[in-house]
Amino acid sequence: MRKYLTELMVGIFVFIGIVAMGYLSFNLGDVTIFGNNGRIMYAEFESSSGITDNSVVEIAGVRIGKVKEIVLKDYFSRVKLRINPDVMISDDSIASVRTKGIIGERFIKISPGGSDVWIEDGGSIIDTESSLDVEELISKYIFEKNGN
Repeated sequence: MRKYLTELMVGIFVFIGIVAMGYLSFNLGDVTIFGNNGRIMYAEFESSSGITDNSVVEIAGVRIGKVKEIVLKDYFSRVKLRINPDVMISDDSIASVRTKGIIGERFIKISPGGSDVWIEDGGSIIDTESSLDVEELISKYIFEKNGN
């Protein structure tokens, strides 16, 4: 009888471990089984250098979504954003490509506007600011210095 009790306890422990691993895999991997888990919005930038799929989207330093896709449209970078369903973004908000720290990863920062009109699912953030390219600034400075 004691042998069966030990086997039952080991079986329960293994089952709990498998359930816990599955739960962590879905949560850490941002996997959604039911629904799309957010609203889709778009922003067009002159340059989205450094932004990749799954880059973070933030408001006031709080993660509110992530980048789902980046495509070239009319020589602009069209970035598809998946925003948490409980976050409302006004139509006069500004989307900017920013860097965490000096050499950190790039992310999309949304600066909220003051409008009472919200961007609907599939809508676009009109005002955008592209990333600041330090290499381009340095080369511009050097070549202007040598040209004078």
